Amino acid sequence: MAFTLPELPYAKDALGPHISAKTLEYHYGKHHQGYVTKLNALVEGTEHANQSLEEVIRSSSGPIFNNAAQVWNHTFYWNCLTPPAQDRQKTPSGDLAKAIDTAFGSWEAFKARFTEMAVNNFGSGWTWLVQNADGSVEIVNTSNAGTPLTTDQKPLLTCDVWEHAYYLDYQNLRPHYMDAFWELVNWGFAQQNYS
Repeated sequence: MAFTLPELPYAKDALGPHISAKTLEYHYGKHHQGYVTKLNALVEGTEHANQSLEEVIRSSSGPIFNNAAQVWNHTFYWNCLTPPAQDRQKTPSGDLAKAIDTAFGSWEAFKARFTEMAVNNFGSGWTWLVQNADGSVEIVNTSNAGTPLTTDQKPLLTCDVWEHAYYLDYQNLRPHYMDAFWELVNWGFAQQNYS
């Protein structure tokens, strides 16, 4: 069973002007595809060859884990974004909004804390909003291919802070990329994950 690159949930130019089509051509078309290609080569003929992506992530280490987790993380990330032109929900609502207010005091405080953690996530990695077993939410940073799938936490939302996610559009200005990220967040997807 070969892993395949999932289709983007929108056109490559749909996230502009916040994330350019050129960034998506490289980020999705080269980086994400590269992880899929490498993963297929690495698992061929191993005990991981017939596992689901999630099973591979939870049962592997080293290069197999790194590529499998990056395939999953990127697929999740694309779904965390939605075109700005769509009539999109600009803040969380329902149970997720209540959980965020309980954990952080307000939407504004959550947004500020998530941005701070993403901007200061050292090196390459991911910043996540996760749900704990008791229903509470928190923000966690992971490095490199790290993912909440290896913990008891459920991922709700993520921001990719590897340089390839933003360098073509924002160079070394990760805070500007974070401003763009908030213009694209798919809160419907995050709420669906929380439910």
